Amino acid sequence: MNSTFARRLPHLSKSIQENVAAALHEDIGTGDITALLIPADQQAKATVITREDCVFCGKDWVIEVFAQIDKKIVIEWNIDDGETAAANSTLFSLSGNARSLLTGERVALNFVQTLSGTATISRHYSNLVAHTSVKLLDTRKTLPGLRDAQKYAVASGGCHNHRIGLYDAFLIKENHIAACGGIKAAVANARTIAPNKPVEVEVENFRELDEALAANADIIMLDNFNLEDMRKAVAINNSKAKLEASGNVTEKTLPLIAETGVDFISIGALTKHCRAVDLSMRIGN
Repeated sequence: MNSTFARRLPHLSKSIQENVAAALHEDIGTGDITALLIPADQQAKATVITREDCVFCGKDWVIEVFAQIDKKIVIEWNIDDGETAAANSTLFSLSGNARSLLTGERVALNFVQTLSGTATISRHYSNLVAHTSVKLLDTRKTLPGLRDAQKYAVASGGCHNHRIGLYDAFLIKENHIAACGGIKAAVANARTIAPNKPVEVEVENFRELDEALAANADIIMLDNFNLEDMRKAVAINNSKAKLEASGNVTEKTLPLIAETGVDFISIGALTKHCRAVDLSMRIGN
């Protein structure tokens, strides 16, 4: 596993077990009736290939799938999370009971195709800003039930994680500010509630930027600032807080935003718009 993310998310292993158990229950239900067509003791070998270039991710989910189905299945790996794979290359091979291999096939591939898709798009975006020091962040716009998995895939692809959920950092937005009576009060309340948690404030103009700086926010999110205003905000900030750009981020605008000097750029598309990688499992005796 990606050690940096695993340290931030010590319950990742538990999350993988729960992901897999839910996926197997959803797929197998009362039993795999098609697998019953195969003799119970028949053995087989299988190879999993990628039909397209990708950044691989999902090794521990595959291991868990077959551990929950049949602990006697043997997996031989040709790749690790975060490594690139060329189209038509073999990612891993399996051997063991034929029924078990076929029962676990779709669930295992579903995890790999989704997580590899997330890792692949993360690597693509990361490469677009490799000439800068900016860090690209994911968001909470993840597939339901796969928050931890997709954030792991983002890290495997070379980008970085924003807060994991609503519990590990403050992100004070327009409605929070209004309900609290202003940025100063909102930040002060946050420091009282959880003194050791990062406090981020979303701002929409320079007046709010000044207020967030005066309140000593740790991170300030520049919401839909244009490039000129981002550069101005970087100058005003003068390294007092970390600055995060958000909104209207595309492949075309991303390098330009990174070059303004902001510290972070958050991109919902890393997890929200990911396209599954095309995989195939071939089975034989």
